[in-house]
Amino acid sequence: MKAIILEEVGAAENLVIKDIKPPEVKEDEVLVKVKAIAINPVDYKVRANKDMLRRIYGEQMPAILGWDIAGIVETTGQNVTQFTAGDKVFGMVNFPGAGSAYAEFVAAPQEHLAKIPEGISFEAAAATTLAALTALQVLESRVGEGDKVLIHAGSGGVGHFAIQIAKALGAYVISTSSAKNKDFIMALGADEHIDYRTQVFHDILGDLDFVFDMFGGDILFNSVKVVRNGGTVISIMSPVISDETMEKAKQRNVNVSNLMVQSNGNDMNTLKNMLVSGVLKPHIFKTFPFDQMALAHKQQETGRTVGKIVVAL
Repeated sequence: MKAIILEEVGAAENLVIKDIKPPEVKEDEVLVKVKAIAINPVDYKVRANKDMLRRIYGEQMPAILGWDIAGIVETTGQNVTQFTAGDKVFGMVNFPGAGSAYAEFVAAPQEHLAKIPEGISFEAAAATTLAALTALQVLESRVGEGDKVLIHAGSGGVGHFAIQIAKALGAYVISTSSAKNKDFIMALGADEHIDYRTQVFHDILGDLDFVFDMFGGDILFNSVKVVRNGGTVISIMSPVISDETMEKAKQRNVNVSNLMVQSNGNDMNTLKNMLVSGVLKPHIFKTFPFDQMALAHKQQETGRTVGKIVVAL
């Protein structure tokens, strides 16, 4: 099979196509013939950061990056009960471990996958994986009917799913983006838009129930200022929250923590049902062919992608 191999840490050009043996399938795994792959900021960060790569792959190099796939079940392990050959499936594989998704075939645990609903393309399914799971896992048990919620970076991969999920949970949603993406934000269902380039969110807002932080640093610190007593801020970008932020949260009686998304088939089935009902609609910014993976990485690195980037096989 063809796979995209990272031979050494560094630039996007270090991603090269090679012919290798297909992966062996364990007894609780399925072999997926991949039709589409979604790209996330974590992809290029791992590609370019030796410490991050080592935490996932150890000293083993070269490595196959990627986690988000959609495709067709080719074969199944002997203990697999949820899927059979020919099923169309999607999911985030083995995150935060080695997903090895940049390949024509991927071995995936059955508990990380769900069946693709009728009428949903492979590209749309692949897009509704890591980013959508992150939004769901942050919001589902923390936001409810009538809550006032701020979602930073609402036009991004995670953010555009977060707006839709928060609205489905009954929240009043405020979101930030540049002015040029205001219409996109509002079309997703946001109730208010803040242009982060001309407006200071922590001077405008207050008494919020929940903030979804995508940045860490000063934005996380200032997010604490706009939350009510007993409210919550969740960050997906700060594995270690600064002492200054924790002290500010303590002063204001605000709950602050970080969250890293985890592969979860039950949550994938929740996303599947949201796709079926129309509650969730992924926005694909651009689709690249498999042999242009480096260009897909470079686009993701710009920080100017609206919605998701997909690679099609």
